[in-house]
Amino acid sequence: MWRRRLGALLLRSPPSCHWRLVPSEEPLPLALNNHLVNLFTSQAGSEGGHNEKPFIAFVLGGPGSGKGTQCTKIASNFGFAHLSAGDLLRHEISSGSEKGELILEIIKEGRIVPSEITVELIRKAMEMSNARKVLIDGFPRCEENRISFERIIGTEPDIVVFFDCYEDEMVKRLLSRNQGRVDDNIETIKKRLKVFESLNIPVVDYYSSRGKVHKINATGTADEIFEAVRKLFSSLRLSSSTEPGGDF
Repeated sequence: MWRRRLGALLLRSPPSCHWRLVPSEEPLPLALNNHLVNLFTSQAGSEGGHNEKPFIAFVLGGPGSGKGTQCTKIASNFGFAHLSAGDLLRHEISSGSEKGELILEIIKEGRIVPSEITVELIRKAMEMSNARKVLIDGFPRCEENRISFERIIGTEPDIVVFFDCYEDEMVKRLLSRNQGRVDDNIETIKKRLKVFESLNIPVVDYYSSRGKVHKINATGTADEIFEAVRKLFSSLRLSSSTEPGGDF
């Protein structure tokens, strides 16, 4: 059943929330489609690891909200595995694996990487890490991502941490970055923020209705913001120990 759904997804017109570089309405070549389906389904669930459900925290926030910095601090202080969907895709590509080569081919041709493939990489990373507490940074990016995650992983996140930041502050931070990013200019920043609002906010609203969202005021210094983060994570029942970083 999952194989048929993935095949159908790869052949349909791509939604804009998927990982891509250039938009395209062309379907994947059938041979590439079939090869991807086989690669990403034949080993599902075979990587090992424990079968207990880990504590899962989605971490969301607009570009420039500082969520990546805060995820690093959370992982260090509270013993979470830190997973980023974008990093997982880049790692798969850089590994030179057959899967990575096929993902790169999709991206080079302006195709999209379907949610099912991204979620499968997250699932594999969760199993391989053997972690009992997991941060998933910047995912889901849209409702379709969310639905795919819940269907494939079979669970919702335990909490959703949303770094709430004023648009002007995010723009200022992105403009001041010295990372050589060609997309950090005022026009593209405004576009990125609009995409975030149209795609990510419905995810935040959905989980708010489920009582799972914890908003963090993301203005101020990284250390000031982390004080609020520390209070939140210290209040959660993550382990039998009350010390940050304690295991389950």
